[in-house]
Amino acid sequence: MPRWLDERESRVWRAHLALHTELQAVLERRLLADSGLSLADYALLVPLSESPDGVVRARDLAASVGWERSRLSHHLTRMQRRGLIARETCPDDARGAMVRITPDGISAITAAAPTHVADIRRTFIDHLTPADLTALDDIYTRLRAALAEESEL
Repeated sequence: MPRWLDERESRVWRAHLALHTELQAVLERRLLADSGLSLADYALLVPLSESPDGVVRARDLAASVGWERSRLSHHLTRMQRRGLIARETCPDDARGAMVRITPDGISAITAAAPTHVADIRRTFIDHLTPADLTALDDIYTRLRAALAEESEL
């Protein structure tokens, strides 16, 4: 027999889903309008731009953003066409692929980041107290650990 959500649990779950959807839509719209980058582009450019040499192995990039290989491959193809990234062979494994941020990719993320971070602050962070941030950090850490355990089963 399923353990149905009670009224409070249902309200919190639905609020979580609605917030996630609405926040992503607002941030996506603003990022696209301000920089021409999608949230997906941004999500991939961040770890590439933070890598010391601007190169990340494709499978590690997929893991860092939680994407399946096919989604990553399709999106990288689009980004490569736009000149944001380049693909290279892996020096240690001929079957592996490396992804390199290009100068255009660096310019794009550098130009987009200040406004995007300001949007994140304005739509999310600035509405939370330090205690809220501490609580959410704890909550998200526990939930992600529980999901990691689930995926191991």
